[in-house]
Amino acid sequence: MTTTLARSGRRPAALRSTVGRKQLMAVTGVLWFGFVFLHMVGMLKFFTGPESFDHYSHWLRTLFSPLFPHGWFLWLQRGGLTVALLLHIWAATSLTRQSRRARPVRYARTTNVQATYASRTMRWGGVIILLFIVYHLLDLSMGPANPGYVRGEVFRNTVASLERWPVAIAYLLAVGAVCLHLYHGVWSALQTMGANSPKRDAMIRRVSKTVGLLVFVGFASVPVAILLGYRG
Repeated sequence: MTTTLARSGRRPAALRSTVGRKQLMAVTGVLWFGFVFLHMVGMLKFFTGPESFDHYSHWLRTLFSPLFPHGWFLWLQRGGLTVALLLHIWAATSLTRQSRRARPVRYARTTNVQATYASRTMRWGGVIILLFIVYHLLDLSMGPANPGYVRGEVFRNTVASLERWPVAIAYLLAVGAVCLHLYHGVWSALQTMGANSPKRDAMIRRVSKTVGLLVFVGFASVPVAILLGYRG
């Protein structure tokens, strides 16, 4: 199907090239990185107490009001992020298939001199992240997966969700997958955008690791605090 579309000229010329699809992955990845980082900062407001955290959630739903009706900004944001995610997945899948077609016979022996654990698990990490996003929305945004859900009481809903230790552990594992994905994604995006060079490679890797670790610690602090008894 990808080949057919390319021949029919329905895709923009830039997306028919390997570089164009890598750039698309980089741009959509940056959009998601920005969302994840800001979401982490917002989650840290959990430690300011129930009233402040619930007020922050209400503020998000009234952003750009009265230009947008109540809650519309969040749904527009979710729609834009969904499109970015689908494009990201399409570009990654397309590049993987192209790589396999270019090398139909597997190497008898593979060595991972350049690869890292994060890069070798990008695809599975992406699947885990996608499943986590769906569950996260059902758990904290919509409520069907959260038996203690009360509409509008975000602090209470967060505690009700993450005080269940299996959910907290699954949350930590998913956040770990997100951060491994971020680590390799940030490094790869910087390379695609031309920031790489032999002299800067070590620095780029350190920056990528720091970003991934920072995001993990930020998100992980909430379930850990709840399991340790924090209730505001």
